[in-house]
Amino acid sequence: MRGVAGWWRDPWRRPWGLLVVTVLYLVWSLLPVLVAALFSFNAGRSRTTWQGFSMRWYYGDPLRSVWHDASLHTALTHTLWLGVLVTALTIPLGVAMALGLDRWRGPLPAGANLAVLVSFVLPEILIAVSLLFVATVLTTPLRLGTSGQVIGLVTYQLSYPVVIVRARLLTIGRDYEEAAVDLGASPSRAVGRVLLRMLVPAIFASAVLVFADVIDDFVIVRYLSGDSSTEPVSVKVYNTARAAPTPALNALTTLLLVTSLLVVVLGYLAHRRFTRGEKSAGGLDVFTGEA
Repeated sequence: MRGVAGWWRDPWRRPWGLLVVTVLYLVWSLLPVLVAALFSFNAGRSRTTWQGFSMRWYYGDPLRSVWHDASLHTALTHTLWLGVLVTALTIPLGVAMALGLDRWRGPLPAGANLAVLVSFVLPEILIAVSLLFVATVLTTPLRLGTSGQVIGLVTYQLSYPVVIVRARLLTIGRDYEEAAVDLGASPSRAVGRVLLRMLVPAIFASAVLVFADVIDDFVIVRYLSGDSSTEPVSVKVYNTARAAPTPALNALTTLLLVTSLLVVVLGYLAHRRFTRGEKSAGGLDVFTGEA
């Protein structure tokens, strides 16, 4: 009993309770996803009874597989296209905004910085409904469909690169840029050849997070979708989940899950390579901009 009491009072003991809670949470969160992915390889139509291993719902079935079903194929390609296009637009805008907020002083940039932070806690459905109102009631270039989805997603995702790049700017400081200017570089060359190269890890991490979040988005893309050709995977799953879906729907979501995981893993490995030699370069908190 004395040993147990001494172990309990030891402040440096392993946090077994927290470890158990963490493991239970991961099992509770990931097990349904793994089961759904497993049944995407089911040979039969059932999504609850295992009937053998098969690639039928990926490409084997000539009518209902992801490869041959036009609606599923369109949803997958549209989702990936949205992810690439929104990322390509959001990252340059976010980096430019982060640089501007870092250099600009006064009430206007302070208000812009507050707006960026508020966007993290602002309900996504509020942004989606507001953009739907702009697209359907007001006379603006914003229209339902791919263009409206891109504008809405860029608006919602812009805060990610701004916050992550600004955190990286605070870590870098102004010393390297000032040294480049002292050695004869113009301010623009100092930013382009020194600062931006040092921002590559943050820019890459931002791109990965934005892409992964875009292909998983539901609220904005649903409100701003025009017809069936602009329905991404999340909306397709929502619309067909109650209509006796086949395991092809599991296969569709599994493909999107694998794509998201591959992008995150490759991004993390690339981030470690870019920040090799830096202190705490390999942590997940640094990769996500939390340190």
